[in-house]
Amino acid sequence: MKSDPIELELFRHLLVSIAEEMGAVLRKTSYSANIKERRDYSCAVYDAGGETVAMGDHMPVHLGAMPLSVQHAMQAFRFQPGDVAILNDPFRGGTHLPDITAVSGVFVKGNSQPAFYVANRAHHADVGGMSPGSMPLAREIYQEGIRIPPILLVRGGQFDRELLDLILANVRTPVEREGDLLAQCMAIKRGEQRLLELVAKYGMPTVRHNMTALKNYSERMIRSAIRRLPPGQYRFEDSLDNDGIVNRPVKIAVTVTIHGDAATIDFTGSDPQVEGSVNANYAVAVSATAYVFRCLVREDIPYTAGATRPLKIIAPIGTVVNAQAPAAMAAGNVETSQRITDVVLGALSKAAPELIPAASSGTMNNITFGGRDRIRGRQFAYYETIAGGMGASAVSDGPSATHTHMTNSWNTPVEAFEHQYPLRIRGYRIRSGSGGRGKHTGGDGIVREFEFLTSADVTILADRRLRGPYGLFGGDSGAPGKNLLTRGKRTTSIPGKARFEVQPGDVLRIESPGGGGYGKPD
Repeated sequence: MKSDPIELELFRHLLVSIAEEMGAVLRKTSYSANIKERRDYSCAVYDAGGETVAMGDHMPVHLGAMPLSVQHAMQAFRFQPGDVAILNDPFRGGTHLPDITAVSGVFVKGNSQPAFYVANRAHHADVGGMSPGSMPLAREIYQEGIRIPPILLVRGGQFDRELLDLILANVRTPVEREGDLLAQCMAIKRGEQRLLELVAKYGMPTVRHNMTALKNYSERMIRSAIRRLPPGQYRFEDSLDNDGIVNRPVKIAVTVTIHGDAATIDFTGSDPQVEGSVNANYAVAVSATAYVFRCLVREDIPYTAGATRPLKIIAPIGTVVNAQAPAAMAAGNVETSQRITDVVLGALSKAAPELIPAASSGTMNNITFGGRDRIRGRQFAYYETIAGGMGASAVSDGPSATHTHMTNSWNTPVEAFEHQYPLRIRGYRIRSGSGGRGKHTGGDGIVREFEFLTSADVTILADRRLRGPYGLFGGDSGAPGKNLLTRGKRTTSIPGKARFEVQPGDVLRIESPGGGGYGKPD
């Protein structure tokens, strides 16, 4: 069948709208502020082979890695109508344990095999482990929470209550977790409903043809963008401050080889996997790399499985970008993904300096805390990422106070935050002057101050505290971030990766990094 460009564009929007509507259902039916307010979730639609055909405008680090979770679920089960599998195991397509993925097959009447798959991934504010929020300073994955291989939570439309009870018995906030898992299943149901409506209206051959055409179109657009780059090898390396356990930098190196309309991205030379939790798996490396190459295309193209076909990604087994069990993984998804993005962008800046911006904040500034809320008489656990400055580019200053690259979450509004948790937000503002100087100035970071009204156990997983995000072509680096704890009249500095206890009245101040500058200052 020959593709009609108008019909193809119609189907592109129809399929994306299904993923977006799944996200709306997930957000509106969820319990936690992390999903309802921060929108830390992602939804996508897959064809019968488990290849991506549409994504919502959600979290890049989720969306690029989720196809591997779908593949592992497909390998584990012969899906039947009404089945929903869940998993979070980083060694079977997950990213880190708080990210639980739900996968289901969509069956067209008369077929015994799924015609499509739908999936969503949501970050749960707690999945157990050694500290509230399940983002601890761990040395092995067993300390980070309950690890779920692909397993059927729903069989033939019926919840496996015993399995759900097992999961809820291992988390600090079971009511919230149950609500969020049910919300994920409702989002799956909505995606299935909309896909079946699409087939009923247009017919299976037309839907299947346009899904294939969308994947091929994405591939052509990525190949066209690569073809415009000068052939050659481009190397770059950067480091994480440390792994949270051993105080030495963790190097990530890349060599990008451009050959015709394809590229090889080789992370050989990156450090071996480490004792702390900054280890990333192969899914995260693929996700970050694919994101960078998608950014080379100016047009608003569909982000499908075809976008990765021109890319050969080499991530040596046992390195920090392809760690093996039982490595701790909590920060690999959130911090190492950002540094992978930085080094691939840095390499491409040598090939196309006019296209690539200076480094953005390079950290998600993860903060988790929990304890007992004496006022409400219940346990609480909270997770948040804090925005920073974006790097400047050849054409403009970097935006300030924004989530960049692999994160696309929102902030939790102050009113919602204070209504739900025993804390006050003492300050929330732009960190003026933190962007790197240059012909174009990097964006400024954020200052966010938390005043605790009860005792709590706090963990910070952040980076760019020792060295700021790099500038390009003579631009200055952005200012490194800071963590400060005030108790009474005494203020102390907190490392970028730390676990500590706070008392009522303590104030934690997070100052996120600014973006790097671009070009020599006038």
